[in-house]
Amino acid sequence: MAVTTPPAAIARPAVHRKWIPAWPRGRKPRRRAELGLLLFAGLITIAFYVLAELGAKNKIPPHLGPILGVLFALLFAAHLANRWLVPNASAVILPLVALLNGIGYVIIVRWTPPAAKAQATWTALGILLYVLALLVVRRSRDLDRYRYLLLLFTGFLLIAPLLPGLGLRINGARLFVHFGAITFQPIEVAKLLLVVFFASYFAEKKELLSIPTARLGNRLVVDPRPLIPILVAWGIAMGIIGLENDVGFAMLIFTMFVALLWVTTGRLVYLVLAIVLFVGGAVLAAHVFHQVNQRLNTWLHAAPNSQLGYGKFAIAHGGIAGSGLGLDPAAGQIPFITTDMVFAAIADEMGFIGAAAVVTAFVLLIGAGLRVAQAARSDFSRLVAAGLTATIGFQAFFIMAGVIQILPFTGITLPFVAYGGSSLVANYILVALLMRISEEGVTSAAERAMGFRVPGDSGFVVAA
Repeated sequence: MAVTTPPAAIARPAVHRKWIPAWPRGRKPRRRAELGLLLFAGLITIAFYVLAELGAKNKIPPHLGPILGVLFALLFAAHLANRWLVPNASAVILPLVALLNGIGYVIIVRWTPPAAKAQATWTALGILLYVLALLVVRRSRDLDRYRYLLLLFTGFLLIAPLLPGLGLRINGARLFVHFGAITFQPIEVAKLLLVVFFASYFAEKKELLSIPTARLGNRLVVDPRPLIPILVAWGIAMGIIGLENDVGFAMLIFTMFVALLWVTTGRLVYLVLAIVLFVGGAVLAAHVFHQVNQRLNTWLHAAPNSQLGYGKFAIAHGGIAGSGLGLDPAAGQIPFITTDMVFAAIADEMGFIGAAAVVTAFVLLIGAGLRVAQAARSDFSRLVAAGLTATIGFQAFFIMAGVIQILPFTGITLPFVAYGGSSLVANYILVALLMRISEEGVTSAAERAMGFRVPGDSGFVVAA
């Protein structure tokens, strides 16, 4: 009698993941489109750079050749990394980032030339870490395995600015740490790790947070107990940020948390509860924290000679078409013009058209990120993509709305545009994670032949 081996007993060949992946063969239409868009973004940056130098000094920049070479070398290096590691990922995310980064660099060269070299160095480091992140994170689900380890490291990053001898107080906030000559903001990395942790927890507890299972009288309600651990983690993070006296990042982490909770459950009650908590927390913070009260007073009663006052005059002076790159020396009076107030500098010399172009670029970037989230293959990947997109979208919205006084001024950086190494490097890592999830969401030729498609709001299904 023939003996059959059970399927579980069949030895399977070991699968070894190569540290250096092979170069993928075949056509890469998305990468060709990306290369064209990157060249276009690079040409726009160079054109703005030349116009700014002509306007300010009435001459062609003396080192235009080396600048051109460095710019296109960085863009081409990132493009080659995409061809190698994420050949099927989104074709528009990296060009939009390059355009925003280029516009920001032109503004920095215009107003704080000594900082331009540092910003170029941070950009190169950001692209290097972008490539390393794609190499290390081969599968987004690998991040899910180290949820609590990442949370522990996040806690250290949040506490680091409060440690004696390590943290620095700059402009009233303790957000910086220093190691020798290196100074950076650990919270920029912590915000990415918090997205991963929240996404992992919400993906695991999705049903418990969405489906009513607890009885309250004659009605079934959502059991609040699964929310307790995540609320404790969120509360500790918010408390530490409050001790560091930074309003902007506290608001950013709060909105990111609420956005992920709503994307996970789709329940309106969480949004209503979040609004109530936000209003109550804002009123309490205005009475407890001096910085919050000061920012509210500045928002409601901005003096003409204040930071926001100068910014309003600059935006009004720019009008529709702008005063011209390099042609308005008065804008240099704006305090922190290349960090907190970089959007006002853009609106001054590039006008409403230039400011609208920056806003449009962010809208397109957010749309591309949400499209990546829709096409993700797992709840965890979908929530990570949505959380990362919400983080960069809300961060851009808060600072731009603060400059034009729609919201209280927070002082956080405009992603990819404002001067700041910590923000720039962390945001390039953020983009790498989005590109990895985008690559995973693309159907293979075999899956398309079988009739699989990506519906956008659920897992893979067979097309009718």
